[in-house]
Amino acid sequence: MQLATIDLVIIAAYALMIIGLAQWVSREKAGHEKDASDYFLAGKALPWWAIGASLIAANISAEQIIGMSGSGFALGLGIASYEWMAAITLIIVGKYFLPIFLNQGIYTMPQYLEQRYNHSVRMVMAVFWISLYVFVNLTAILWLGALAMESIAGVDKTYGLLLLGLLATAYSLYGGLKAVALTDIVQVVLLVFGGILIAWLALDQVGGGAGVVAGFDILTAEVPEKFDMILSPDNPHYASLPGISVLVGGMWVMNLSYWGCNQYIIQRALAAKSVDEARKGIVLAAGLKLLMPIFVVLPGIAAVVLIPDLSKPDQAYPEMMKLVPAGLKGLVFAALIAAILSSLGSMMNSISTIFTMDIYRHFRPQTADGKLVAIGRGVALLAIIVAMLTAQPLLGQFDQAFQYIQEFTGFFTPGIVVLFLLGLFWRRATATGALAAAIGSFVLSAACWAWWPSLPFMDRVGLVFLACAGLAIGVSLMSKTPTATADGIGDVDFATSASFNAAAVATMLVLAALYITWW
Repeated sequence: MQLATIDLVIIAAYALMIIGLAQWVSREKAGHEKDASDYFLAGKALPWWAIGASLIAANISAEQIIGMSGSGFALGLGIASYEWMAAITLIIVGKYFLPIFLNQGIYTMPQYLEQRYNHSVRMVMAVFWISLYVFVNLTAILWLGALAMESIAGVDKTYGLLLLGLLATAYSLYGGLKAVALTDIVQVVLLVFGGILIAWLALDQVGGGAGVVAGFDILTAEVPEKFDMILSPDNPHYASLPGISVLVGGMWVMNLSYWGCNQYIIQRALAAKSVDEARKGIVLAAGLKLLMPIFVVLPGIAAVVLIPDLSKPDQAYPEMMKLVPAGLKGLVFAALIAAILSSLGSMMNSISTIFTMDIYRHFRPQTADGKLVAIGRGVALLAIIVAMLTAQPLLGQFDQAFQYIQEFTGFFTPGIVVLFLLGLFWRRATATGALAAAIGSFVLSAACWAWWPSLPFMDRVGLVFLACAGLAIGVSLMSKTPTATADGIGDVDFATSASFNAAAVATMLVLAALYITWW
């Protein structure tokens, strides 16, 4: 697909605008030097609308837009479970996780683990997360973004990697989290606009120009099998979405790890003005997650009717983009770039925060705030350079790079969730038990992967989680009583406002209606 000159002009204008906006929102008052709180946590002053938008912008990237549309083409609406179950997970995190984290005044997830367990747990997890973010997540976002640019606009992968890395650095390096979070408002608006436009045009095309409602009716009539939310064991895609496990199994473990224990995501909420402000942002993000399948899954299902002979499912979204007229196509492509940049900027900031606040400051506790900010910027720059250099060697041989992320993170996800859940809500949990869960997660996951290859990935995560929980509880009971400075719940108030409770009930009712309708 070739982009018209007007599209290229719009994309260039967008790139310059987002860089300029990032510098503008990052400016400081005269006489005030940016300190660690400003750079890593946006001065702990983020409003709810910035938190909610930034959560979604960090979450949605090229692999999700193109990959989930491809999954919509291949297996249908069932893939939307990842989005819809995330909405209720966000509500749980907002009610029970965030008050504890904010009460401790932490910068990072490893910092909380030291307060709850000990310094060894903090260091182990800090090194783990930095390695994971640089060599798995950051490289994957860059690589998949470059592949998306190549398939949609014909940009060579090498130039795509370089361009994305430079743009992400230009807009996020100076201002830190504040630059990322506040510009994410624009990014999300553009992302939603582009997604809805493609879904609208695709459904209208299915309906023969009779409108989106007619197109949706035709879609459900012609390919009803693509609207099964819970797949049966005889479905060829059962291994990807193993039936009821999406409601009561490993999906919960994966979502709790991603939305509740992940520095890359939770850092926005740690930067909130207050717990109530963070919870409002969580509610906004949950609402957007409910809407997400409209513009990341429906275009893929529409492609089943419009272009049934695609050679690869992941071609669905780029093909649907061809329906967009010149000019608007530039905006849609800019929305894709926005999704990639916001994820890259968020990841770079999280890497720099963990290294600076968990590792560097431990060895140099008297370092001035200005020096910490400089260290953070240097680490973020080094991380994106390393990711650009290693993206193709690490991921170039994978047919589906998203599998690279799942396989590597899935080995550790069960243990991480056990480590946090017991730390947050069971005062008897010890550091020895926590490390046993972390190590056991990798060992048990690797054993299942090697000797039980037919076990669906999601079921493996759920079973390993249960095994790690039992291991951590057993080891903790045999260990001495913990002496952590933070005993988990402490004096935290979990009470929530009437509006938050109403949003939680509404989210559950919407989810129930969706699953009952397309069971």
